[in-house]
Amino acid sequence: MGYTMIIAEKPNAAGRLADALADGEVEKINKNGAPYYKIEHGGREIVIVPAVGHLFILKAKSNSWSYPVFDLEWKPTFLNKGSAWAKKYYTNIEKMAKGAEEFISACDYDIEGSTIAYNIIRFICGANDGGRMKFSTLTRTDLIDAYNSTSEHLDFPQIEAGLTRHNLDFIWGINTSRALTLALKEAGGYKILSTGRVQGPTLKILEEREREIESFVPKPFWQLELHGTLNSQEIIALHESDKFWVKDEADKIYEKCKEKPAKVSSVEKNEYKQYPPPPFDLTTLQRDSYNNFGYSPKQTLDIAQSLYEQALISYPRTSSQKLSPKIGYRNILKKLSEQSQYNESCAKLLKKEKLWPIQGKKDDPAHPALYPTGNKPKSLTDQQKKIYDIITKRFLAVFADPAIRETMKIIIIVEDEKFIASGTRTIEPGWIKFYEPYARFKEQILPEAGKGDDVDVEKLDMLAKETQ
Repeated sequence: MGYTMIIAEKPNAAGRLADALADGEVEKINKNGAPYYKIEHGGREIVIVPAVGHLFILKAKSNSWSYPVFDLEWKPTFLNKGSAWAKKYYTNIEKMAKGAEEFISACDYDIEGSTIAYNIIRFICGANDGGRMKFSTLTRTDLIDAYNSTSEHLDFPQIEAGLTRHNLDFIWGINTSRALTLALKEAGGYKILSTGRVQGPTLKILEEREREIESFVPKPFWQLELHGTLNSQEIIALHESDKFWVKDEADKIYEKCKEKPAKVSSVEKNEYKQYPPPPFDLTTLQRDSYNNFGYSPKQTLDIAQSLYEQALISYPRTSSQKLSPKIGYRNILKKLSEQSQYNESCAKLLKKEKLWPIQGKKDDPAHPALYPTGNKPKSLTDQQKKIYDIITKRFLAVFADPAIRETMKIIIIVEDEKFIASGTRTIEPGWIKFYEPYARFKEQILPEAGKGDDVDVEKLDMLAKETQ
């Protein structure tokens, strides 16, 4: 009787699958310089073999520089120069597939993961179908649930989407690149030019933007800025017109108001609730990571992927901003409370009778928004610590109360001319406290004032500026 063969996308994931599913000891076998695992689960022998991402890539069937090209085929990645290291994983899968009775894909549940597994199953294992495990974290509980809920068939809609994308990318890229290169050759030059479905339009956008910058002509404008003291506190107010495009107009008002007394005409205050931001999807994580740490989008994704492989966060390649109750909000908070830096925040949230996270608009049928699993990190790099911290604090913040903030506008009259001072302050921090230091809001606190209060004018500036 044959065994079940589970295909993981990467070695780390294969190891975690083995540890989660094994009823007894895990037998780790290193063959050809790559690992695979043998376990027993529910009386059944299981072999878990890892890939290292794509083990197959598209190639043109002909090696000649013909154009156009539409005849493609999938070839092993290790045939490419510089990718020979992939052969050891290919060889292990090929060997273990011979004794397997059934195949299960446990690659990442997305278009790429589904494509990776399908190519392995059809080209190496010689099968047309298999089971499919679906999970969003590499925690023991989620992996056991995923195995127990393995579907009978592969996720062919995602597979077809992946195969289509790869084919279109290759056909578009190779043909447009060859067309550009051959056109240059016809013109008497020679250089291999590259473009693609994303690269070409991106370069066009950059080129158009660069031309706009080069052709931009700054336009001068002037602003009138009043500096003074109100109730023993400094205040700066701008003329209600904001920008003056004609200098004479600014000069007239400047001369009219210079060294003249000023009084408060009115004070407006408005309180409002500022709700927490939604949970992270990948794009918003990359944006906040860049703003706070200066990490590039790829760098952020790579770090998040490493945290996922350590079962510390959920699957990072998600476009969802929604968290399902199925992930167990309270249980995650209890586990996070065992980490000293989150203990106080978790204690406050666990006192709530109900835990309802703020949800964003974006959804992803495959995965929820990013969240920490609650597992305690053992050894993280400085970069991993930062990404783990911002993901965890964002998760905590979505359960917290809204912040209460106040806007204030003071209108100051000088010779019938209005100057306006605007400010915003936080009254109750609410969720902002949970997301520190990543929640950054400009606090412009104005002095308390009432109608008729005198403003001690120190100076009136006429600022000359240019549009940027």
